[in-house]
Amino acid sequence: MSTNSKVKTRNKNILLLILTVILIITPLILNSTAEYGGADGEAESLISEINPNYKPWFNSLYEPPSGEIESLLFSTQAAIGAGIIGYFLGYKKGKKDKC
Repeated sequence: MSTNSKVKTRNKNILLLILTVILIITPLILNSTAEYGGADGEAESLISEINPNYKPWFNSLYEPPSGEIESLLFSTQAAIGAGIIGYFLGYKKGKKDKC
């Protein structure tokens, strides 16, 4: 790989990183008064509005003591899933390049 090619790749990666940061921060700045919530709460309120006598079929096996811990568990699950997908894609790419 030539030096010119490395510089172009580095500049492209920096630009992608900057665009990613902008995409993440922009909604937080433009919608600073909004309350971010999950789909579970929205579904629960809609179900109770449609049918006030609705009883859930089962309860959660584990109820985290706080919302922060629930968010931590959710983000950990997402990170593990992203790691598995990234590993699989990298493995396939490496296998393809090796042939």
